[in-house]
Amino acid sequence: MKSPTRRTWFFSTILLAASAGAFGCANMGSKATQTVQQVMETGFKGKESLAARIGQGTSTAADRQLMVELTRQLTLHQAPMGDLASWSQKTAALHAAAKSVAAGHAAASDQWKAAANCKACHTAHKPE
Repeated sequence: MKSPTRRTWFFSTILLAASAGAFGCANMGSKATQTVQQVMETGFKGKESLAARIGQGTSTAADRQLMVELTRQLTLHQAPMGDLASWSQKTAALHAAAKSVAAGHAAASDQWKAAANCKACHTAHKPE
């Protein structure tokens, strides 16, 4: 039996690295990188917040893309308090509205205003 050559080892290493890289890319983004508090601080806190600018129609394209990512982060978390189904529905609706705003859809503003109802979400899910 012939022993593996350098070429065989080289291609085996390349194949292994490529498959590991593909697996890593496929799972990229499936785990939250920001806490719910960080998302709230970055995107939703204050009258001049990113969410407020989106609601007023004064946001930039970069603002809208950042909000898509922030709302995606929320969907990756479990409910801090309350019903998981409610949390999932509210965060999914908020994320869908952010994507709609970023894409420039006609009804996006109304969709955003309905989904970005702070009190509804905080009443059900914000711990004391």
